[in-house]
Amino acid sequence: MYSFRGVPSLTVVIPATDERENVELLIPALWDVLNSIGVNAEIILVDGGSQDGTPEVAESRGLRVVKQTERGYGGALLAGFAAARAPFVLTMDADLSHCPSFIAELWRSRSKAHVLIASRYVPGGAAEMPWFRRLLSKILNVTFARVLSLPYKDLSSGFRIYHVDTVKQLQLHARDFDMLEEILLRVYAEGWSIAEIPFRYVSRGSEKSHAKLLKFAVAYLKTLGRMWRLRNSVQSADYDYRAFNSPIWLQRYWQRRRHEIILEFTGNSSAVLDIGCGSSQIILDLKDAVGMDILLRKLRFLKPNHEKLVQGSIFALPFKSESFEVVINSEVIEHVPQDPAIMNEMRRVLRPEGILVLGTPDYGRWSWVVLEWMYGKVLGGGYADEHITHYTRQILAELIEANGFEVLDCKYVGFSEMIFKARKRLI
Repeated sequence: MYSFRGVPSLTVVIPATDERENVELLIPALWDVLNSIGVNAEIILVDGGSQDGTPEVAESRGLRVVKQTERGYGGALLAGFAAARAPFVLTMDADLSHCPSFIAELWRSRSKAHVLIASRYVPGGAAEMPWFRRLLSKILNVTFARVLSLPYKDLSSGFRIYHVDTVKQLQLHARDFDMLEEILLRVYAEGWSIAEIPFRYVSRGSEKSHAKLLKFAVAYLKTLGRMWRLRNSVQSADYDYRAFNSPIWLQRYWQRRRHEIILEFTGNSSAVLDIGCGSSQIILDLKDAVGMDILLRKLRFLKPNHEKLVQGSIFALPFKSESFEVVINSEVIEHVPQDPAIMNEMRRVLRPEGILVLGTPDYGRWSWVVLEWMYGKVLGGGYADEHITHYTRQILAELIEANGFEVLDCKYVGFSEMIFKARKRLI
């Protein structure tokens, strides 16, 4: 039997209900693999109320047994995550469909992403299962991937390795097998990375099935609807990035017109600060600019493609005075209370005669008021619900001038969103 000392590096979580025969075969093979790769590991069996002696068999073979307190497969995962003591958690089924030897590959690849999926549907992967189950699995995965615009092939694989801090902080609602899709969507929405590696899946050794098709179909549909709302809300890390290439013409036009105006106003300046950069194409195209945002999820999403990123507040910019030639502040000031510190801070970090690019909706135009109302009806939780300070062109122009700037230009996106170009006056 394999044993470890101290704090483990890997926790293996196995949900199980009445799986005694399979567990008796699985555990020795599992310990052998963990021993062969030299990882300090613990194995937790999450018991869902077994009546066949599954917990007793598990404990006699060195596993830690945790009683499941919430219903369903999702409830078992939550119990396993909560009990895990290692920085990495590997989840697998008890029914022998997940080959223990593949754990070695997952462990070797653990640094590739915050969640690593043993995927049946990427090149090199395979799924040996009855044709009807395979059809349902493909329909499920294609539907979720397309509706939620996720670039992954196997969202329903339960054979995964997680950075435990990534999943422990998630607020999860699903309790059945749809928990697997919700985890991935919430991880992605937080800007954490996900990767797939090819895996050959072999259908369960037992002939019984825990799946109740109609019940799970309803659960999946509810989760899909809930995740669609999250995916299309400002809470999603890649909200702005996706909008630039949105299949919705108006959304795509809006992002691209804003991008065009801001880059024109920015010019060829190299010392640029983009306040509230989000995940927009603007900061991605300004390679030398500093992107700042209050939300870490946005910065995590940008990190692989942009080097200069800082978390900070618009009310106290974390930069030295006169650090930048251009300061961009687009679609931010309407989200926060009006405060003199905002203009003071932007002026402070700008060099003499530096350029301020300041954009926000014009609430003096009926076109914006109508658009916002329509947007709020279609996508509750989007920007329409977060605009707490309303500006008109006159009010904003006067505010800019009163804070030591000279207005040079003002252009509109869709006759509704105003973008000012202003120059810092010399004292």
